[in-house]
Amino acid sequence: MSLARTCLDLTQRRLHFCRIPSHHPFLTQFTAVRFKSSSTPEHVSQSEVDDCGIPLHPTWSVHDLISSYPKPSLQPSTLKKLHQLSALITPEEGSPEHQKLTEEMEDLIKLVEAVKLVDTEKLGQSSEGNEGWSVPDGRIWAEGTGIELDRVSRDEGDGVSGQALLKHAAKSGDGMYVVEADRRTN
Repeated sequence: MSLARTCLDLTQRRLHFCRIPSHHPFLTQFTAVRFKSSSTPEHVSQSEVDDCGIPLHPTWSVHDLISSYPKPSLQPSTLKKLHQLSALITPEEGSPEHQKLTEEMEDLIKLVEAVKLVDTEKLGQSSEGNEGWSVPDGRIWAEGTGIELDRVSRDEGDGVSGQALLKHAAKSGDGMYVVEADRRTN
């Protein structure tokens, strides 16, 4: 048996373990790139691989990808407003704590902006362009177990639920819970 055939068999076993069917477009595209072409496509980087074609070292880094995006600037007034909305005390402007918090928030904003740039239009389409497959469920469950995502009704128990819970609240009014806030907003 050839090395390519052995690697294909191992890949199919791995995908079967992950509950990906052998006719899945991912497997078809993977085998076409790895085993049916005699030359390496231009978009595939040259790196050391093991016998099955799996890279020995990472071929890219999340940190490198995110660092390629421009760093946003966060105004002190925006940081102050976020603290007010969160009922937190804003660190003094110009302090090391304020500077560190600003840098961390700017990094989070940059991460969110990078995620927003991901093109998800083609995720629900097959390679031919028609609807027919979607991203496979990556969770591994034993056959017949898992979370019932289509389940509508909850388990009915002896517990109190809904409006009956309001009877146990310290304060309520007009069918709503009343909670006293420690901090007043202007």
